[in-house]
Amino acid sequence: MKKVVVIGNGMVGYKFCEKLVASEKYSDFKVTVFGEEPRRAYDRVHLSEFYDGKTAEDLSMSSATWYEENNIDLHTSEMITEINRENKTVANHRGDTYSYDYLILATGSSAFVPPIPGVEKEGVFVYRTIEDLEATETYAKKLKAAGKTEAAVLGGGLLGLEAANAVKNLGLNAHVVEFAPRLMPRQLDTGASDMLQAKIENLGLKVHLSKQTQFIQGDKAIEGLQYVDDTELKVDMLVVSAGIRPRDEVARECGLDVGTRGGILVNQQMQTSDASIYAIGECALLNSMIYGLVAPGYDMAEVAVDQITGGEKSMPVSIDMSTQLKLIGTEVASFGDALNDAKEEIDEITYVNKRSGIYKKINVSKNGKKLLGGILIGDSSDYNSLFQIYINGMKLPEEPEDLILGSRGGDGGGLLGDVMDLPDDAQICSCESVSKGQICSAIENGEANDLGDVVTCTKAGTGCGGCKPMVKDLVDATLKSLGRVVKDTVCEHFDYNRQELYDLIQVKELKTFDEVLDTHGNGGHGCELCKPLVASLMATIYADTANVEYAIQDSNDRFLANIQRNGTYSVVPRVPGGEITPQQLIDLGEIGKKYDLYTKITGGVRIDFFGATLNQLPLIWKELIDKGFESGHAYGKSLRTVKSCVGSTWCRYGMDESVSFAIELENRYRGMRSPHKIKGGVSGCIRECAEARGKDFGLIAVDGGWNLYVGGNGGATPRHAELLAEQIDNDTVIKYLDRYLMFYMRTAKPLQRTAAWQDRLEGGMEYLKGVIIEDKLGIADDLEREMQTLVNKFECEWKQAIEDPEMMKRFSHFVNSDDNDDNLVFVPLREQKMPKHWQ
Repeated sequence: MKKVVVIGNGMVGYKFCEKLVASEKYSDFKVTVFGEEPRRAYDRVHLSEFYDGKTAEDLSMSSATWYEENNIDLHTSEMITEINRENKTVANHRGDTYSYDYLILATGSSAFVPPIPGVEKEGVFVYRTIEDLEATETYAKKLKAAGKTEAAVLGGGLLGLEAANAVKNLGLNAHVVEFAPRLMPRQLDTGASDMLQAKIENLGLKVHLSKQTQFIQGDKAIEGLQYVDDTELKVDMLVVSAGIRPRDEVARECGLDVGTRGGILVNQQMQTSDASIYAIGECALLNSMIYGLVAPGYDMAEVAVDQITGGEKSMPVSIDMSTQLKLIGTEVASFGDALNDAKEEIDEITYVNKRSGIYKKINVSKNGKKLLGGILIGDSSDYNSLFQIYINGMKLPEEPEDLILGSRGGDGGGLLGDVMDLPDDAQICSCESVSKGQICSAIENGEANDLGDVVTCTKAGTGCGGCKPMVKDLVDATLKSLGRVVKDTVCEHFDYNRQELYDLIQVKELKTFDEVLDTHGNGGHGCELCKPLVASLMATIYADTANVEYAIQDSNDRFLANIQRNGTYSVVPRVPGGEITPQQLIDLGEIGKKYDLYTKITGGVRIDFFGATLNQLPLIWKELIDKGFESGHAYGKSLRTVKSCVGSTWCRYGMDESVSFAIELENRYRGMRSPHKIKGGVSGCIRECAEARGKDFGLIAVDGGWNLYVGGNGGATPRHAELLAEQIDNDTVIKYLDRYLMFYMRTAKPLQRTAAWQDRLEGGMEYLKGVIIEDKLGIADDLEREMQTLVNKFECEWKQAIEDPEMMKRFSHFVNSDDNDDNLVFVPLREQKMPKHWQ
């Protein structure tokens, strides 16, 4: 068995391991991985979401047991300091040695810190790791406590702008300082930079261009930046994001060839000057370049795996650096030779709409036959199509400006026409290097039957997600070419989608799952997909609570509480908007103390009681109800919370009263049953303290009203919500939300979050705006009426349960006795009761 040692456990190092594990020859290898950081590989692309409440575990690229399950020895917090090429061993900082047959250097890069006098002062940070972010956050809290609010970010590139937004989210006034005369100078031209600058300045960031820092002011701690033009910027903190430097020190010390300006020299097979050693990712100098994007790093990992397993893959001599992203809420994309670095004679075609904040430019060859590159700001919906036209050298329309202006001929076709016209080797997902041929073949050979299957077996769309619309188009087109009907059905037991089942149940007034299955199903007994779905539909149609038998979706519904690992339950009373009186706090404390419950304030600004036994639930509920509380529906696929900041009542930055509106919305939508849980947020200003854009629906107060965002989700695939409407009043917010939520509840798949549902809508956000705002389907009145019916029929499920003797029978441990179940064992920990297995 050959020994493979991987030095570096970042995104590219992890991807190497993942691809090697997937190889047919993996059983021939034993892998050992060393990482300097104290945790498993995590997603640095979404690092700024750490400040949005994401933990290191949320950002992790693998489960806690993945390495062990795949027989990989992972060493965290361990630095490799020596490579002995003659003996083929590596040694860590403690002197422990490990042998290898193949050595993979995935040491990545470090933040480049310019040699500015004073850069070592207190209050100067870099933006690279979770530890960096933790240190920055701690210092920001210290500054705010001292009444200091100004912070600068040195660097106006991609990472610098992300860092600036993170600093703003920490509650500081953020300044972006860039040496070049424009933002993102490697990707954007002046016009694009101006548009991006205007958009991010509207969000409260300040931009300083063409500024070279001479030295950092202050004695022990930073007090400001002194520029070479004799101007200055007074700041209390500085985050340096001025580029990267490849981590090649261990390679240098063992005599591997490195570049003059850094980087481990590699050939197209990713081999270093030692044939047994490979370098991948940001530490590798390939084609005389260091590639800072994750997609080329993943390709390098794949090539290295192929090489050590006997393959012949190699990296191309020219690597495309096209990219699409959402930066501080703004869509930004560039592809091909966007800045005409080749200095060819070209025609630039530019479209600018300052009112909408949109900038589009394409570079076209003089003969009008070839698309050479382009930039998109504010609207990158055509990126995938433009990229495919560019990368595959496809024919342009007779009027190339149609590519960004749209066809004036009224044919209604897309930029690409038929997506199946793409060549099989066209790369659809650059993050995972998935081609059109791989996607189509997965369906044609029976490996996949729908979009979900294709994503699972090819991983297309699991990176940045920008390719998902085109992946779906390819899946649908391939299914149609095989003569298969493209239709989203619930499961094998029903040949209907959610909306069709909704209509059938409503029109025929079906009241049990068996009735639905017998009259409209394909036989069998149902499954874990269709049973809770039908229950959810019935709960919505008849506006009944989970106490009605047909509306019960799972065991949590049956007992109106979340069952925990040790068999006890949690109790979560509703606290609308997070507003709570001192007396209510005292009441909750007394109840928690009386029943000896483990008590925690959750991330959703609720107070959660853990450790309640089944027979205690009604007793606890009664006391809570007597004190004015009601069910928080933490156990149901329903509205959880509407989080709020303190708003204009207390905050000096507040532009509207967020608390009362959050309470109104939470009380309006409480108890409704939906395909998945729903969370809301209301922020009183663009400082976004309620994290509204991370919620299924979120409001941000601006001049002239509220901006309404929808489709934001946390979880395994976090994403920001998208703007649905701007500057609308309270009544309009409620009207649009009624329509949006009911449309989602009617049409989403089982257990489908709002973000995933929106991604699958044909026409995307523009279609959703047409339905919700313009009423293009003519169903707005129906949606509003149905939501109002649910609102009017709300009842507290806990109160129903304790007032019904038959329901109360559910809450006994034994059907023939009132005795307690004594099998549960608790121990004290941090002065609270916890299950014994938590020790």
